[in-house]
Amino acid sequence: VRVLHLKEKIASLAQLLASTSHGGFPVVCRPKPDHAEVFQGTIKRLELCMLLENEHIFESETNGDTFSSSLPLSYEKITVEKLPNLLRLTMLLNRYATDPQYQQLFINLEPYINKSAMSVQAHFSLQRTYILFRTLGLRHLTVVDQQNQVVGVITRKDLMPFPLEEKLRLQLVPR
Repeated sequence: VRVLHLKEKIASLAQLLASTSHGGFPVVCRPKPDHAEVFQGTIKRLELCMLLENEHIFESETNGDTFSSSLPLSYEKITVEKLPNLLRLTMLLNRYATDPQYQQLFINLEPYINKSAMSVQAHFSLQRTYILFRTLGLRHLTVVDQQNQVVGVITRKDLMPFPLEEKLRLQLVPR
């Protein structure tokens, strides 16, 4: 599972977006230094791309985990249906991933994550998961263990064969 942290390196984020086609990512944080990383919420790929187009929100690592108080981007600015300029984004991702200065710059994802994102326990019923996807119109769902650690992500594609198998099983059952 590819997870992001509340505080993410620009270069790492660019490499992740360039190397995957995932539509969204779970975001985790470590509540205390000696604790495991736990699920905080999710962020969509499009939102990450829009954030990366705004270099003025990048920050250098200054006080450990604290960030300066730069104003976050408005909701309207990061929520888009599609990318305005894919070629520009591709060039930006390449620059961020290869230029050494972006190894030292970070982005604070906390203001932008969906903290009320749905998640299910690892032992949750497949049938109920399918019903969740259908009734809520979900695209992806984070799977967590008993300690709220991310162990997987279920997408709509993962559940596509499920109704097909069910229909076949019903037709094969003798009447």
